[in-house]
Amino acid sequence: MPTSHVGGAWAADEQHFSPLAGLIVHEIECARTRGSRPDMLMSRISFDILGRIAFGEFDIQVEVLRPGRTIELVEATVIIAGRPTVSARAWLTTAQDTAAVSGGEPDSLTSPDQLASWSIDSVWPGGYIESIDVRQVGTPEQGRATAWIRSAVDLVAGEDASTLASYVALVDTANGIGVRQDPTKWMFPNLDLTIHLYRQPEGPWTGLDTSVTFGGTGQGLTRTVLHDTRGPVGVAEQILTVRPQPV
Repeated sequence: MPTSHVGGAWAADEQHFSPLAGLIVHEIECARTRGSRPDMLMSRISFDILGRIAFGEFDIQVEVLRPGRTIELVEATVIIAGRPTVSARAWLTTAQDTAAVSGGEPDSLTSPDQLASWSIDSVWPGGYIESIDVRQVGTPEQGRATAWIRSAVDLVAGEDASTLASYVALVDTANGIGVRQDPTKWMFPNLDLTIHLYRQPEGPWTGLDTSVTFGGTGQGLTRTVLHDTRGPVGVAEQILTVRPQPV
């Protein structure tokens, strides 16, 4: 059951997708524990938003599509009012010691401890936006911004969520930190979110180094290099549907 802390930015009677994404990761991890699945690392998770995420009670169904000892594919589906609303697939792989050959990462970001909080609610409304602490790195430009985000709100009341689930619960915010156009005049919600990880993130901060591109025929793309306070951990992409706000 959603609380006021997940209120949407585009409409007050919708859930913001960001915490729901983290909850899906949490439920996948819980289902794997209940099923005594082997310990693995989530290397990729992709979410498809199939419709309006209504603000109400919902279920999450988890299924192992491709079991394995070294590689596994898991699917999760969010059901609201009997209708599939979000579909997610996650690839999990076994941990290997590859420290000797690791490399190729981009530069790290300025520590959030050195930055002041930014009132993101000056740009966006909603209970989710009000619940997060955002700290900008440098000066944002049109369609280009970098920021740290954290939340003091537990993902699930009465349950311990993993660092990964809590981290993913903030990633979808990327589409809101590097706005290319005024959201009171243009809509650009994302239809999906895909996260690739080459290192498991550490909390409590989620770092977003984000660029937003609008095409000329109603499509857009938000691309983000993901960070924790140790450095980069992976990338995320969101495809956007761009259109004028209705009068």
